[in-house]
Amino acid sequence: MKILYSVQATGNGHISRAHQLYPHLSQLGQVDIMLSGCNATLAMDIPVKFKSKGLSLFYSKCGGLDYKKMWAACNFKDIKRDIRDLPVENYDLIINDFDYVTARACKLKKINSIQFGHQASFKSNYTPRPHSKSLLGELILRHYAPATKYIGLHFDSYDSFVFPPIIKSDFLNSKPADHGHITVYLPAYQTECIEKILKYVAPREVHWFLPEIKTPFKKENITYFPVEQNYFNDSLIYCHGLLTGGGFETPAEALYMGKKMLTIPINGQYEQQCNAAALEKMGVVKLPFLNTDTKSVFYNWVYGVKAVPRIKANDIPETLRYMMA
Repeated sequence: MKILYSVQATGNGHISRAHQLYPHLSQLGQVDIMLSGCNATLAMDIPVKFKSKGLSLFYSKCGGLDYKKMWAACNFKDIKRDIRDLPVENYDLIINDFDYVTARACKLKKINSIQFGHQASFKSNYTPRPHSKSLLGELILRHYAPATKYIGLHFDSYDSFVFPPIIKSDFLNSKPADHGHITVYLPAYQTECIEKILKYVAPREVHWFLPEIKTPFKKENITYFPVEQNYFNDSLIYCHGLLTGGGFETPAEALYMGKKMLTIPINGQYEQQCNAAALEKMGVVKLPFLNTDTKSVFYNWVYGVKAVPRIKANDIPETLRYMMA
């Protein structure tokens, strides 16, 4: 069997999921990877056969989307060419983790495909949304990467086709403990926006992961780390709590290990608002932004006691059996 697995590279979560899924898919046949997008910071440690710049998200300095940069990065002529040239007709199975190019190539050539991943869960009306729905956000989640079959991943099984998150083997095999530090991963916030606030919780130690950092160093109560898998995994396994955005993979990993969490969804990114709504229903603390107006809430979360829910990990062979049925 020839399998095309298309991975969206606008964030690290899709790549992290691909690393876990690839060995299982390889047992089913020959797997070719299509990587679409250009702003993930994790390395893709799997051979990539096809690449496209696709459509990518870029962030402003302090918690929002940079629409100007997103628009400037789009080359619609190249995207149209990539859609036309991607040989989807040569594959027996096409798995698409929310990639626009592959989805449109399949639609153009009338080829069946499976949308597999977190975004697929939003085909269900039972998947949590924020109190105020976004019409544009719903259109993007439901129609950006159309497929003929959908298999979703989420914090809970909200529908019959929605499965638990795929958790990295490093966490599945770990023995989590509380070494007292706070792990911070907020890719939409630059240092100038929240550095003073993170120092505000001293003497509590903070591990802050930033894409511009090349080598770890410590300044006052903050240790600055590059966004690197081994550093981050170790920090999360032994953290007291996680401060992060409204993504999916990192919050799922924290919930699996029973870590308390504070989520700050990216302003204007509807999927993150939906994820934060789901987390809030589970008892996770949510803030609309982190600044001087909300630093007291952050401080209370850092030093307060907060019960956290725990979630199950995906049984990948079981999910693949459902996919192949």
